[in-house]
Amino acid sequence: MRALARWALAIALAAIGVMHFTQTRGFRVVVPDWAVRISRLDKNAIVRASGTVEAVLSAALIALPRARREAGWATAAFFVAVLPGNVHQWRTGRSTPGLDTDARRFGRLFLQPLLVLWALWATDGHRVRR
Repeated sequence: MRALARWALAIALAAIGVMHFTQTRGFRVVVPDWAVRISRLDKNAIVRASGTVEAVLSAALIALPRARREAGWATAAFFVAVLPGNVHQWRTGRSTPGLDTDARRFGRLFLQPLLVLWALWATDGHRVRR
């Protein structure tokens, strides 16, 4: 069951990662202005960077079985790191495909903790190593 969940997560990350390159404009609305100031990157570069990270995490979840827990923790950390973008999108009321109402944008905020838990559970990252 965990292997299936890990593969599903990896496939989802890969698909979203690709979308960050093919639909960059749609993802730019999620990037807060402060992220541009802090990183000194433009919004397109931030979107492409996050897509790259998603693709790398996807590959790590599948291709690095000995580093499964580390990949799970890195994926969970990524989900935490992008939460401010989700909050920004909700607060500014900007739409993206599938997130075109205030209720959907607000509901998306509650998906983020579930993604963190999914990444940890699917990789046994939630268990203490002995």
